[in-house]
Amino acid sequence: MSISFKSSPLEFNQHLLFPSNIFDLLAKDHECYLYTDLFQQLDTSAVESSYKVKGQNAYHPRLIVSILIYAYSRGVFSSRQIERRCREDVSFMYIAQMNCPNFRVLSDFRKVHGVFFQDCFKQTVKLALALKLVSLGHISLDGSKFKANSSKHKAMSYGRLKEKEQALSTEIDALIEQAKRCDQEEDKAYKERTGYEIPEDLKHKQTRLAQIKAAKKALEQREEQLNPGKDIEDKKQISFADTESRIMGKKGNFNYAYNAQISVDADLQIIVGQHISQNANDKQEVELALEALLDTADRLPDRLSVDNGYWSGDNLQALEASSTDAYIATDKGEKAHKTPLDGSDRKLVKADFKYHEADNTFTCPGGQVLKMIRESQDGKRVYQGSSEVCADCPLQSRCCQSDKGNARTINTDNKEPLRQQMNSKMATESAKAIYSKRKTIVEPVFGQIKNSGFRGFSVRGKEKVAGEFSLVCATHNFKKIAKAIFRGVVRPEFGHLATNPAIYSFSGK
Repeated sequence: MSISFKSSPLEFNQHLLFPSNIFDLLAKDHECYLYTDLFQQLDTSAVESSYKVKGQNAYHPRLIVSILIYAYSRGVFSSRQIERRCREDVSFMYIAQMNCPNFRVLSDFRKVHGVFFQDCFKQTVKLALALKLVSLGHISLDGSKFKANSSKHKAMSYGRLKEKEQALSTEIDALIEQAKRCDQEEDKAYKERTGYEIPEDLKHKQTRLAQIKAAKKALEQREEQLNPGKDIEDKKQISFADTESRIMGKKGNFNYAYNAQISVDADLQIIVGQHISQNANDKQEVELALEALLDTADRLPDRLSVDNGYWSGDNLQALEASSTDAYIATDKGEKAHKTPLDGSDRKLVKADFKYHEADNTFTCPGGQVLKMIRESQDGKRVYQGSSEVCADCPLQSRCCQSDKGNARTINTDNKEPLRQQMNSKMATESAKAIYSKRKTIVEPVFGQIKNSGFRGFSVRGKEKVAGEFSLVCATHNFKKIAKAIFRGVVRPEFGHLATNPAIYSFSGK
C-alpha cells in the first residue's frame, strides 16, 4: 500500500483570483501587532526637527527606530540583515509598513542619533512607571563588558607609536628627497615624463603617519586626563579603530571593550538607569548610576544592592550623600574569620583589626595600636605599629609579611568610617536577606541581553556606543512591557494602556 502525503494548495502555483492581505499569514496574536502599538507611544519630535525641508522625503524617524528596536528584539543587529528581513520576513514587513530602508539608512541613523536613543530609553522607563510596572522599591546595579568595534590586533603601545612615528618620518623625508632627484633626472632625460611610483608610496606612508600621530595624541590626552602630570608608560596601548575603547577582561581573556552599567528594578527586571563607562572596574560607577536614575526616573530607589566589585570609598561616599538604603558585599579583607584566633594558622586580615573612629587608629588582635603614618592627597592612608612590639607578638608569623621585619601595616582611605558602617550593616541577617535578592534582579538581565545575540557594539566612540546601548536597553524594556501585556498585567483601556488591577499584585502596590 502506497503512503499518501498532503499536497500543496492550488494557490501555490497560480495567482489568487482575488487580492489578499499578506499579513493574514501572521498569527492573530503575533507580537509584531503589539510592538506596533507600543512604538506609537514613542515621541520622536526631538529628532524630527533635525530633518531638512529640502530634498527627497525621508523615512519617518518613528518608522526607523521601530524597525531597529524590533530587529534588536529578534536578535538581528546587522543593518544589512535588518534590510533583508524587511524584504523577506512578514513580521518585519508589518513593522516597516511594507517599506524597506536601505542598510545605509539604517546604519547612518544608528550612528547619528545616539542622543535620541537615550531619550527613547527614558521614554520606556516613563511608560513602565506610568503602567506601575516599576516601583523603585529595590534596584540592583551591575556592570558587564561588551566588545568594542575594534580588535586588539589593531592597536599599538605608546612605545611602539613613538618608534613608528620616528621611523615613518625618516622614511617620508627619504622618499621626498628621492622624489626630487627622480624628477630632476627625468626632466633632463625625458622632458615630459615624471615618476609616479614614489609619490604613491609617499602618499601611503603619509596616511599611515597621520594615523600614528592621531592615535598617539589620543593616548596622550587620555593619560593626561587619567594621570595628570605623570610620564606615560611605554606599555600603555590604544586602538586605532576606536580610540575611546579600553582594554578590559579577566583570566587572560582581554580585548577592547566598554563597561556597560545597568540599574534594574526588582518587580519585572525593567532597566531604569544605564550608562557606559570606560573604566575596567566598577569602583567609580555608583555616583554616575545614581545620576542616571534621577535623570530617567526623577527619584532615587528605596533600596540599592551592588556586588563586591563596587566596594570602594568613593562609591560608599556617593551612597552616603544620596541617603539611599544601600547594600554592598564587602571585600574579603573586610570580613573577620569566624574561627578563633588562638590555635589557628590562618593569616590575619584587615577585618581582624578594630578601627576607632574617635582617634583614627586601629587595634590589632594582639592589643597594639596602629597609628596613621601617612596620608596622600587622594585620601589614601597607611597605619602601622611598632616593629619591636610585633617581633615579640605570638601572632607575628600570621600577621607580619615583611621580609625585613617591619611592623604590620593597614592600608585604607579617609572613607574608613563608611566602610565600618557598611561592614556592620552587612553582618546582620536582615541585610543578608535583602542582598541575596540581587542576583535574581540584575544578573539575569545581562544574560537575557547577551543570549539575544548582542555581545558587542556596531559603532565606534563612547558617544555612539552610549546611543547603541540605550537602544539595547530600550529594546529590553519593550520586551518586558510586551510580556506584561501578554500576561494580562497590563491591558488596553479606553484606547490606552492601563494596569489590570485583577492581576497586578506585586509587593508594595
